Amino acid sequence: MPASPTAALGRNFLGNSPQWYKLSIIAFLVLNPLALWSLGPVVASWMLVGEFIFALAMALKCYPLLPGGLLVVEALLLDLATPQAVYEELQHNFPVILLLMFMVAGIYFMKDLLLLLFSRLLLDVHSKTLLALMFCLLAAFLSAFLDALTVTAVIISVCLGFYAVYHRVASGTHADDEYSPHSDSEIAGSNREDLDTFRAFLRSLLMHAAVGTALGGVCTLVGEPQNLLIGHEAGWHFKDFFLRVAPVSMPVLAAGLLTCVLLEKLRWFGYGAELPDNVRRILAEFAHEEGTRRTQSQRLALMVQGAAALILIACLALHVAEVGLIGLLVIVLISSFNGITDEHQIGRAFQDALPFTALLVAFFAVVAVIQQQHLFTPIIHAVLALPAEQQPGMLFIANGLLSAISDNVFVATIYITEVKNALRAGNMTREHFDTLAVAINTGTNLPSVATPNGQAAFLFLLTSSIAPLVRLSYGRMVWMALPYTIVMGLLGWWAVSHWL
Repeated sequence: MPASPTAALGRNFLGNSPQWYKLSIIAFLVLNPLALWSLGPVVASWMLVGEFIFALAMALKCYPLLPGGLLVVEALLLDLATPQAVYEELQHNFPVILLLMFMVAGIYFMKDLLLLLFSRLLLDVHSKTLLALMFCLLAAFLSAFLDALTVTAVIISVCLGFYAVYHRVASGTHADDEYSPHSDSEIAGSNREDLDTFRAFLRSLLMHAAVGTALGGVCTLVGEPQNLLIGHEAGWHFKDFFLRVAPVSMPVLAAGLLTCVLLEKLRWFGYGAELPDNVRRILAEFAHEEGTRRTQSQRLALMVQGAAALILIACLALHVAEVGLIGLLVIVLISSFNGITDEHQIGRAFQDALPFTALLVAFFAVVAVIQQQHLFTPIIHAVLALPAEQQPGMLFIANGLLSAISDNVFVATIYITEVKNALRAGNMTREHFDTLAVAINTGTNLPSVATPNGQAAFLFLLTSSIAPLVRLSYGRMVWMALPYTIVMGLLGWWAVSHWL
C-alpha cells in the first residue's frame, strides 16, 4: 500500500535525521509564534537563540543550515528582525564571507603540495613523539596562514590513503578486486593486531593535528573565520592582530606543544601508539611507487603551488588587499600556471566552503534578531559593571563555555558586536575594547576544543570518512581532547586575566 502524502512528507522533512530531532524542530516552529503572541518578542527571540544553538550542537544529526534556516525564515516572518537588518549585517561582515568563499577554495588548489608534505613526515620521522609534535606544529603553522578546514582535510586524506593501502594488503585483495576498507572480515589473524595498533596510531595523529589547527588558528587574522570578524571590528590588520593576541596565543601554543609531547611519552588518554614495522614497510613501498610515477608536469605543478603559498603569506603579512581577494589571487595563479581550465575542476574547489558560508549567513540573521531585540545588552552591561580587571577573564569564560557547545563564529559575532556597541556608546576606552576583543577571540578559539561542536575542524574530522575506519567516535574525541582543553583553557584564562 503506497504511503500517504503526510507520511511521505514526514520522511522527506530533514531527510535521515532521527524522528525525535524532526519533532523537536517542528515543535520549535510551532512554539515560537505562540511565545511571541503570549510572552512578547524578547522571550520569543531568546527561544530562537536557544533553538539555533540546539541546531548547532546537534550538527551530527542534521547540517545546521537546514533547521537554522527554517528558524531564521520564521523570525523574519514574525518580524523579530527585518530583511534590511539582515542585509546590513551581511554587508558589515562581507570580508568574512569573502574569506570563506575564496580563501578556502584557494587553498584547495595547494592540496597536492600539502599531501606530499604530510606524507613525507609520516614516513620519514620514525620517533612517534617527534612525529606527533611535527604534525601538531605543522598543522598550527599552516592554520595560522591558511584555512583550518583545508589543513584538516589534507591530513585526513593522507591518513585515509595510507589506511586504505595497508587495509587492502592486509586483507589479501589485489588492485583489481572489489574491496571495502569498512570491513575487517578478510583480515588475517596475524594482521589484526597490527591493524588495531595502526588505527590507534592514526587516531592520535589526527587529534594532535586537529588541536594544532586550534593552536595556530587563534594566532592570526586569517586563522579562523571569527578572527577576521573580530579584527574587522577592531580595525586590526594582520600584524596588529598577531601582536595583540600574542601574549595569550604564544604561551598557549608552547603549552599545547608540550602537552603533545607529554601525552605521547606517558601514553595517556589514548595516545602513544607506534606505527608497526610491517605497516611502515608496506606504506614506504607504496610511497616509492607513487614517487617514481610522478611526471615532470606534476613536479612543476608542486613548485607552482609552493610559490603561490609564499605569495599568499607575503600578501597577508603586508595586507595588500582584503583576505578573500588574496585567496582569489591564489586561485587565479595556481589554476593558470597548472593548466586547470575546466569549469567543473575549478567549481570543485568551492564545494567545501559554500555550505558553511551559507550557514554563516544564517548566523548573521540571528545576530540581527539579537541586535534588534537588544537581547545581550543586559549581559554586556553586567560584565561591564564588574571591575575592569575582571572583565577580560569573565568574557573568556563566557565565550569558552558557549563555544564548547555551540559554534565559535556565532558566539564571537554576538559578543564582539555588543562590546563594539558599548565602545560606540562611550562606556569604555579604546584600549579596554582592544583587551576585550582579545579575550573574545581567545575565548572562542581555545576552550572550544573540548567538543567537536566547538571547532569546525573537529566536527569536520568527526563527520569524515576516516573517523569510523579508525574508530574515532564523539566520546573518544572528547576524551582525547580533554588534556588539551584543560591546559589551553586554564592557561588562556590566566593569560587573558593577567598578561594583557
